[in-house]
Amino acid sequence: MGYGKLVSEPLSSTGHQLDDEATYKPRKSKLKPLVIILAAILIVASAISAVVVINSLGNKASSEATTLNIKPSKAISLTCSKTRYRSLCVNSLLNFPGAITASDKHLVHIAVNMTLHRFGKALYDVSGVSNVFMDKRARSAYEDCLELLADSVDLLARSLTSVSFGGSSQDVVTWLSAALTNQDTCTDGLAEVGGGGSVKNQMSVKLKDLSKLVSNCLAMYTAAGGRDDFSGIPIGNRRRKLITGGCEGEKGEDKHDDHQVYFPKWLTRKDRMLLDVPVSAIQADIIVSQDGNGTVKTVAEAIKKAPEYSTRRFIIYVKAGKYEEDNLKVGRKKTNLVFIGDGKGKTVISGDKSVFDNITTFHTASFAASGAGFIARDLTFENWAGPSKHQAVALRVGADHAVVYRCSVIGYQDTLYVHSQRQFFRECDIYGTVDFIFGNAAVVFQNCSLYSRKPMNLQKNTVTAQNRKDPNQNTGISIHACRILATPDLQSSNGSFQTYLGRPWKLYSRTVIMQSYIGEHIHPRGFLEWNATFALDTLYYGEYVNYGPGAALGQRVKWPGYQVIQTVAEASKFTVGQFIFGSSWLPSTGVAFMAGLST
Repeated sequence: MGYGKLVSEPLSSTGHQLDDEATYKPRKSKLKPLVIILAAILIVASAISAVVVINSLGNKASSEATTLNIKPSKAISLTCSKTRYRSLCVNSLLNFPGAITASDKHLVHIAVNMTLHRFGKALYDVSGVSNVFMDKRARSAYEDCLELLADSVDLLARSLTSVSFGGSSQDVVTWLSAALTNQDTCTDGLAEVGGGGSVKNQMSVKLKDLSKLVSNCLAMYTAAGGRDDFSGIPIGNRRRKLITGGCEGEKGEDKHDDHQVYFPKWLTRKDRMLLDVPVSAIQADIIVSQDGNGTVKTVAEAIKKAPEYSTRRFIIYVKAGKYEEDNLKVGRKKTNLVFIGDGKGKTVISGDKSVFDNITTFHTASFAASGAGFIARDLTFENWAGPSKHQAVALRVGADHAVVYRCSVIGYQDTLYVHSQRQFFRECDIYGTVDFIFGNAAVVFQNCSLYSRKPMNLQKNTVTAQNRKDPNQNTGISIHACRILATPDLQSSNGSFQTYLGRPWKLYSRTVIMQSYIGEHIHPRGFLEWNATFALDTLYYGEYVNYGPGAALGQRVKWPGYQVIQTVAEASKFTVGQFIFGSSWLPSTGVAFMAGLST
């Protein structure tokens, strides 16, 4: 991962531009240009239909023609004063029907509505660029943008509906945060396209101000009381009841941590058992078997056969074997898919795409999932491109309410891309070198083993690279009750390679390590600069009650944004129960978890 870093260079702490992000690399679409345009029209039409719900909310002046001479109302001036891009906020609202006479509360609805319209128009306009000549890297970045814009239109449409009808505040902040991350991924991918270029210039015009508009929506929603905050550390919905070590409900035993875990009483036994019962007891909807004794022979076929927008768990059982298929993807429309294998190292989904194939990091993933409700159990995801190929993703997840359970994720640089939305990893083994857990999801790793491997000469290992760019995004990486370890090859190098817990990829990078074992391979400073003093004042890096030879705090960095967390109350904000719980989604997966801190 690393926009601004030449892939042929070793990792250094000064090899990146201040405002750069990771190199995303999209998977090449096989859609014909006309199909893409028609699809974009349908998406925009769908989005605009969702916008209708706002028209009755303070839209008394829908027929007035606004001009540059119209002064903003007090409500607009006050609301926009709380955003990061005030002039854009004022000007965009002045030119949108109904804003002049709207109240503070209704301006939030109108801002999301207006932003949705702008994204819909951008998606339509960008679809028309498909026929322009592009080299492989430009095409890769372009198709990233097309995919991510379509996802963002959907996210904004859902946000608008939720804002209009009093839905979950955490949902809204999650979806707006993801839309902003999507746009950053798109524009950063384009930044890697060489030269000025017709495509790069055209896209720059069509995508102008989209990130800023979403940022303003986040700021306005926050200021209007859309969610709670705590010293710049957004957390989730607090409507659930928590007790020590878990959440109220039926109790079970966590065999791995010797802590009790709790399931809600309303959760059916079938759902609770889904991810823990033997494969032989599961009735799969599709069986993947390379020997022809299943429903299909490839994972790609299984994904294709799975229904769109499934409201129930749709189970795909992948029998033991090594499945080397090209960039597998569970798209946005493939919801609630559950992939179950025969165990780590037995069912292996692998690939070898890297940035050396002249594609974006986003595109290199051996397996990618963006459909909400994605679950993976007892699988290995691997990218075997090797350390010399630099950015090469094994697993990319941008699915909301995603769970990865008892899986291995194996690679070198940029192994696991936790791209966006809410995610939970439990009892997983993750292997890598440079930035090997990176992205901008709200994600908790619990009872996982994070293995640093031997990198190339002159490289430094970094376990995490979190890229929160906006202070109102509810994102971050929480590593709780895990083990941060070194593989034998790194251990035998006798300290020849420095390894750090993380480095700040973006301005508001946020990562915490709590109640975890930290091995002696971790450098005493703990964290590494990205580029000189960049983000050291604005990041949030925290440690809480860790142990092991690498957990000593005496020589840790003295950055303003780094802190040793002193209280249970603050540490609890990064637990499953508060950071990603939201609307009680996690218990419905049946995965064992600790909602609070271990005792």
